[in-house]
Order: sequence, then C-alpha cells, then structure tokens
Amino acid sequence: MSETIPQTAADVMTREVVTVAPDATLRQAARLMTRHAISALPVVKAGIVIGLVSETDLLSPGTTPAAPADWWLHHLAGEAELAPEYMAALRDAGRSVGQIMQPDPIWVPPDAKLPDVARLMAREGIRRVLVLRDGALAGIVSRRDLVRAFAQAPRS
Repeated sequence: MSETIPQTAADVMTREVVTVAPDATLRQAARLMTRHAISALPVVKAGIVIGLVSETDLLSPGTTPAAPADWWLHHLAGEAELAPEYMAALRDAGRSVGQIMQPDPIWVPPDAKLPDVARLMAREGIRRVLVLRDGALAGIVSRRDLVRAFAQAPRS
C-alpha cells in the first residue's frame, strides 16, 4: 500500500470554501467565520474573487495591524485598552465587507508546488492563499493545510 505524497496546492487545499459577498455586513462575516470555525473569507461578486476579509480586518478595519497577535490576552488581563478602531468596528458592525476587505488577494494555481506555496506565504506574511483555476475560486490553502501535509508525509 503506497500513499500519495501531497505535492501541489490542489493536493492539500480546502475545496468547499465559504465565501461572502462584498455587500454583506461585518457582523454577517463574523457570524460566518464563527459558524464555520475559519479565520478568513474570500469576497466573491458574480463568481469572481474580488478580495479577502480576515479576522484581523474585522478587528481593526482600515488599519494595518501593529499589535502583537496576542493583544487580546493583554486586554483580558487588564494590561491594555482596546484599539479605538476595534471599538468603532463594534459600534459600526453594519458596515460592509467591501469597505474593509483586502482587494486583489494573493493566489496560486492548483498546480503550485507546496514548497513554493509555503515560501510565498512566509514571504508575504499571510496565513492562507487562495487557489484559483481559470480565474475561479478552486480552493484555499492555509498554514494548517501545509502542516497537516507535512505531518502526514511518509518518512524518508
């Protein structure tokens, strides 16, 4: 019995990708992320990927995150106050995803080699990359997918 070693984005990508429309509210996007236990949503309009919205975008819309990833631990410990942008987002949860999404997200073709995908993600500082086939969303590869492929690869 021989196992196939994952080699391309298509081998490890999540194929059933949850997406959101650009006119969805931030609250709707947050509910989708929570319901599906995911941290980002491709933004799709008329079948075309036009952006990506992540938890980071929801927590600090319109800003570049400068705080450490564990900012919320410091807040819960009473060591920091919530960013004004986050508080504004809570007050304005009716804003649309299209207003805060990252346009033109980074993507790879299905036949992209996994080491190339990993290098791209590391170089760009991103946690996931979209997989597009002929301009249409085919899947998404997350860091978790790459770690899973590495863990399941047969020993050499």
